[in-house]
Amino acid sequence: MNNVYLGIKFALSYFTLLPVRFRQSDDLSAPAVLRSMLLALPAIGLLLAGLSIALFLALEPLGWVGAVIAAGTYMILYGFLHTEAVIDVADAIHAAHGGKDPYEVIKEPTVGAMGVLYGTMAVLLKTALLASLLMHQQFAAFAAVAMISRLGLLAILSFFAFRSTFVSQLRASLAKTALAGAIAVYSLVGFVLLSWMFGAWLAAGIGFSLLLAYLMRRSLGFLNGDTLGASLEGVEILLILGFLWP
Repeated sequence: MNNVYLGIKFALSYFTLLPVRFRQSDDLSAPAVLRSMLLALPAIGLLLAGLSIALFLALEPLGWVGAVIAAGTYMILYGFLHTEAVIDVADAIHAAHGGKDPYEVIKEPTVGAMGVLYGTMAVLLKTALLASLLMHQQFAAFAAVAMISRLGLLAILSFFAFRSTFVSQLRASLAKTALAGAIAVYSLVGFVLLSWMFGAWLAAGIGFSLLLAYLMRRSLGFLNGDTLGASLEGVEILLILGFLWP
């Protein structure tokens, strides 16, 4: 149980800005801890979506301004971790088109003009989409998107190899039986949110995740942690568009 507890704390500390403390004796590299960290990821998405929805309800008298603030808060709560990945991946893809080594570019601490432009567009588009979702009172859809996009990351980890020591460790800790169990458990939560329609949205989200991962691997020649983050952002944008489509 201690490994499960540590894994949940590790997920909170790594994927959110929520304050979490560890003891020096805590071993966060243990496979059981890493597995718990991954399996907690969709629940982290639910938590962040719930906090953003609660903020919107408090700010609802402000109208669309409150919706924009709550939408932006969702990304702030995960420290723009996945949004920053969009910048790095965009830079690397355009570098590859120019004949440069995309892996060297994606590891650089600086960003290029194309990365800034794509990152800005991702933030604007996602903020507008999330605000629209909130304004239409589609709270269950918001929660489902946050959960499905992170289940998609688990699917990518299960199906693809990575050029990253840490991500490879995460992948090795995630057995396919654990992934199947996680999908089953979170599907029960999704059924509460969206009834039987959740199955269709989950299939679409995992399909989008695998497709985006495949396209990035074909463009870059590898996958790493940044491509996971970029995939999450892309899947959430596509799913929200689907929920908002008349």
